[in-house]
Amino acid sequence: MAESASFEAIMEKFEDSPSQQRVIRLLLERGFSVNDEGRVVSGGIEIPNTGIAREIDVDRRVVDATTDAILSDPQLRRIFQNISAIPSLLDLAPVLDLAAMTVTVREAEESGIVAHITNMLADRDISIRQVMTEDPEFTDQPRLYVITDEQLPGELLNEIRELPFVIKIELQ
Repeated sequence: MAESASFEAIMEKFEDSPSQQRVIRLLLERGFSVNDEGRVVSGGIEIPNTGIAREIDVDRRVVDATTDAILSDPQLRRIFQNISAIPSLLDLAPVLDLAAMTVTVREAEESGIVAHITNMLADRDISIRQVMTEDPEFTDQPRLYVITDEQLPGELLNEIRELPFVIKIELQ
């Protein structure tokens, strides 16, 4: 049986080093991978360990030790050599004249949340440019981000707000 690859299981491998856990969290959140030489990369672009260390306020050697640990563990190696970042339209929405809705939900593990909301938009012929979700293992309040070509009608926003799994809606 394969060992669990959950966020919690990954973090447990670094339970003796909160600094290394911060490196792991950053790599996962940003979609940075680790190449065969132990360098942190985004696609083919190398991210200097000093920059990573500065971002999360750790010593550069902590980043080195973390990437060494990743490469020496077959499961972590598979994860961190295959992770990638996906460009987000969220911050670009105002610049590109797109609409962005953030939905904070109660139980992100509940099935059908994304389908329910995207079906509500499709029923009104609203074109969706991008849908992203936050992993409930990474955040206490997971969010669903929906980027559309047009502003969402107030009636639709009220319907979404009334869904039992919705805590709040924000428009960007």
